[in-house]
Amino acid sequence: MISRPEQKSLKTEWYLFSRDKILTKGQEASASAYHMETNTIKNWDAQNSEMNALYEGTLSKFTEGSIITGKIIRVHDGDVTIDIGYKSEGVIDINEFKDLDDDPVGHEVDVYLERLEDDDGVIVISKKRAEQHKAWEYVVNECKEGSVVEGIIRSAVKGGFIVDVGVDAFLPGSQLDVTPIRNPEEHVGKTYEFRILKINLDRKNIVVSRRDLIEESRRESRRKVLSNIQVGQVRPGVVKNITDFGAFVDLDGIDGLLHVTDMTWGRINHPSEQLKMGDSLNVMVLDIDLEKERISLGLKQTMENPWEDIEARYPTGARVHGKVVNLAPYGAFIELEEGVEGLVHVSEMSWTKRIQRAADVLNLGDAVDAVVLSVSTEDKKISLGMRQTEENPWEVVAGKYPIGSTITGKVRNFTAYGAFVEIEEGVDGMIHVSDMSWTRKINHPSELLEKGDEVTTIVLEIDSTNQRISLGLKQAQEDPWEDIAKRYPVGTKVIGSVTKISSFGAFVEMEKGVDGLIHISQISDEHIENVKDVLKLGEEIEARVVKIDVTEHRIGLSAKAAKVSDDEFVVKEDMLEGLQSGEELVDLSGAFDSAISDQIEEWHPGENSSSEDKSE
Repeated sequence: MISRPEQKSLKTEWYLFSRDKILTKGQEASASAYHMETNTIKNWDAQNSEMNALYEGTLSKFTEGSIITGKIIRVHDGDVTIDIGYKSEGVIDINEFKDLDDDPVGHEVDVYLERLEDDDGVIVISKKRAEQHKAWEYVVNECKEGSVVEGIIRSAVKGGFIVDVGVDAFLPGSQLDVTPIRNPEEHVGKTYEFRILKINLDRKNIVVSRRDLIEESRRESRRKVLSNIQVGQVRPGVVKNITDFGAFVDLDGIDGLLHVTDMTWGRINHPSEQLKMGDSLNVMVLDIDLEKERISLGLKQTMENPWEDIEARYPTGARVHGKVVNLAPYGAFIELEEGVEGLVHVSEMSWTKRIQRAADVLNLGDAVDAVVLSVSTEDKKISLGMRQTEENPWEVVAGKYPIGSTITGKVRNFTAYGAFVEIEEGVDGMIHVSDMSWTRKINHPSELLEKGDEVTTIVLEIDSTNQRISLGLKQAQEDPWEDIAKRYPVGTKVIGSVTKISSFGAFVEMEKGVDGLIHISQISDEHIENVKDVLKLGEEIEARVVKIDVTEHRIGLSAKAAKVSDDEFVVKEDMLEGLQSGEELVDLSGAFDSAISDQIEEWHPGENSSSEDKSE
């Protein structure tokens, strides 16, 4: 930059040089020409003043921070030399030129004058800054907050992006899109339209948003979609988001929910097994809520329903092949084809094995054969049986174990009314408590048996349909009652201990396993309201046998009759009370049931029962 004193000195030198030149010429001229030359000098002075003014005007346009038009005079070694009409040229890096012609010499270009002189006395200019300055001027003068501009995302920074809209603008990360940004770098270098949110003139700061434009576009698209969308339509969409319960599909501006149950006719545990983000697909409109702008979509509805004509493809009795796709405690789900599953209940898995859980015999992915037991098109259910693919051993049980045959088995389990004996794998028979002993009433099978005991029994009854065999333990032994009748004839005195007390009398153990009943009327000559008032469990008492019923296995005792002599003893009618044929009280087993007042639901051969009968 030339200072004003330097400018004045330059003008003076130019003037003196001009005047001296004229005077020299004047010496060589005649005196007559002196005045003419003097006038010439005066004209030169005037012209000099004009040149000085023009010079100062030329210098005044070179103001630091201004934009000046220059001309390209040379391109060499990555530099572009620009003549702006100053005493020296400026040099600009070629990278500041986006589209430089093959022969750019002579082309005019606007540059920004940063400094008139650097340390080397060379002007410092910039094409890029000139463009930025003009762009900023354009933004200030032409753009307003809310206007739309085009820009390139130049870089990702903390909290957002730097966008080149002619000048650098800041794009917050939340304003790039309506969905969260997963990879910011993938947007760098892309050109988008942006809305100007804020212009700060003091800081030369601009904030822009792309999200506003997207939302505005989506609102318009949403209005168009809602105006013509109908239930039953099949529309294209793009998977926008995936959740545990389904996926949101973008229908050109409005989202619809594709529930997991409507993705496929087959089994699916999570939507991600079927779809991924960005997938394009055709979906059917299932339901529309215009007020809430909610749309329910279906994907499987665009495919053929495999449950149509299911009964024709899988008739009852048909043998099928499938794969285990799910296990539940109560059974296994077998996939017969995509979208079609059947259930094998644990009770239909084996004829012989006692299966508690499906997982005990099957694994996911296992290939199995089964037979169709039933089909419900309406409920979309198929009942399958695996055991039906094998021979039913119960169909040959009657032939293998005829009634009256002797069977040896192992005690497997107890119920309140009997014991289950394993005859062979998967085939159990039951010994009812009434068939365990000839001589004593059994309250619970554990009184006589233990789990694991090997017992010999007689087959009493077979029910192949209900898969039951009734066994008798006492029937495999000699009936001791004929001998008892001989050893305890009527009139015999016995001493025994009270084992059970009921409202109508007491049971007295005459010997191990042999009980007799003393009716309440035969305990004492005095009237007794409550047997427990006069007798205690374990108490020894003397009585006389007043009746023996070998057929019914009953013994009647009388404590009153024991007090009279043998000669005086006569069986009277009142002694037989409670021992009359046909009355429940004469049956010792019935008397015992009444005595303990325990109404037990019993299974008898031939009656229906649930599978729970065999549980412990």
